[in-house]
Amino acid sequence: MTDRIYLTSDGYNRLKGELYTMVHQTRREVLEKIAEARAHGDLSENAEYDAAREQQSHTEARIADLENKLASATILDPKQIKTDKVYILTSVKLRNLDDQNEIIEYTLVSSEEADTDAGKISVRSPVGRSLIGKAVGEKVQVVVPKGELHYEILEIFVK
Repeated sequence: MTDRIYLTSDGYNRLKGELYTMVHQTRREVLEKIAEARAHGDLSENAEYDAAREQQSHTEARIADLENKLASATILDPKQIKTDKVYILTSVKLRNLDDQNEIIEYTLVSSEEADTDAGKISVRSPVGRSLIGKAVGEKVQVVVPKGELHYEILEIFVK
């Protein structure tokens, strides 16, 4: 049994779209590459064939991964998310206590939807794990590879 995966409807649809492409396009392209490489004769020393089989293995593994994620997904409705504490899908405004002028904003999402460039961090990341369950005014210490980060939670909201 796989763990529950919490997704927004956009995240679910993105994974579903990727699965559709993998099954209906990528898989066909890989099979065509295998057939073409087979046509070149001796498979024992055929690098094209080996590469195509490797790509097939990766494609099938990704398809299985996507199918499992979608099967165990729970779609979250942002309107149902509380803002009394930090939960998945909440956004938080943080003050960096090591640099009082720096205010940071993150939205906590599942690992499948994390995108640091968009300010979306995984609830499983070091920062995400340390923020979950905390309330406005609480201070958090986050241990990251480069040392420690210290934040104060200024605001919790849903976008």
